[in-house]
Amino acid sequence: MSHTLTRYFVFLAMIFFLARKSTYDVNSLSSIQTEFHDASSKKVLVAAHRGAHKGNFENSIASTLKCIELGVDIVEVDVRTTKDRHLVLMHDSSVDRTTNGSGKVADLTLAEIRSLRLKDPDGNLSQETVPTFREFLRVIKGNIMVDIDMKTNNVEGIVKDLKATRTLGEVFYFDNDYVQLNRVKELHPEAQLMPRAYDLQMVDSALTRFAPPVVHIDHKFYSQEVVNVIKRNRARIWINTLGDLDKDIAS
Repeated sequence: MSHTLTRYFVFLAMIFFLARKSTYDVNSLSSIQTEFHDASSKKVLVAAHRGAHKGNFENSIASTLKCIELGVDIVEVDVRTTKDRHLVLMHDSSVDRTTNGSGKVADLTLAEIRSLRLKDPDGNLSQETVPTFREFLRVIKGNIMVDIDMKTNNVEGIVKDLKATRTLGEVFYFDNDYVQLNRVKELHPEAQLMPRAYDLQMVDSALTRFAPPVVHIDHKFYSQEVVNVIKRNRARIWINTLGDLDKDIAS
C-alpha cells in the first residue's frame, strides 16, 4: 500500500474516532440517565466509590476527573458540613485519615480545612486541598451522574449548591434516614432518591414512601424475592462490592 493511501486511511480512521468520541461525550450523561431510569435494562452501571481514587486521592477533584476520563457512569461522593456551614467532600467525620491535619469536620472552618492537603493511605500528600461540594459540582456538570452520600443534615445547603450550579437533575441522594429523605423531597420535589434498606421490610417501606428509581440493598439479604419486589416497582437495584471482593479483583 502506498504511503499516500496509508495516510488517507489513517486520516479517515482519526475522523471516525473523533466523531465517535464527540458523540459519546455529548450523549454520555443522557445515556447514563436513560439507563438509570430503565428498570428493565440489562446494563450494569458502574459507580466509582469516592471517585476513581486508585492512584489518586479519594473524594478529590482528580479522582472525579479520572472517572469522567474513564467513562464511569456514576461517581459517589461523601458530603459533610464545616463549622461555618460550608459543604465539603469528606468520608470520615474527622480529617485525620485523609489529610495532613486533625480534628472533626464539624469543628473546623472551611479556611482551616482548606489549609490542609489530601493524603493517601500510605501517607503520601497531594497538592490538592479538600474540595467544596460546589467546586465538585462544577466539574461533574454535564459529564456524569452523582451519588450523594449524605453524611450531613444540611439538606438546605446541598440543594442550594445544586441550584447554583444547575445540576439538580444530575444527582441522586443516598441515605438510610428516611426522615431526612422526606426533607430532601420537601426542598427538591423532583429529587431522585436512593434509600438504603437492610431487609425486605425496609425495601417495601422505601418503595411505598418514595417510589425511587433505585434502592440500595446489601448482599446479606440479596435474594430473588427482593429482586422481584424491586423490579415490580420499576426500580433498579444497587449493591456495593467493596472490601475483600474489590481486593481480589484488583490483585
